[in-house]
Amino acid sequence: MKRKISVTLDDEKIQQLEIFLKEGKFRNKSHALEYGLQELLKGDGK
Repeated sequence: MKRKISVTLDDEKIQQLEIFLKEGKFRNKSHALEYGLQELLKGDGK
């Protein structure tokens, strides 16, 4: 089950996120953030 959350990011990170979306690297902002968190958790070994 997926749930909505609220996230606060600085302008520079939002601009980079928008670039990733325009380049087609992710379907939407949620996809990008979910991917990033998944990679962080994978690298942490937890």
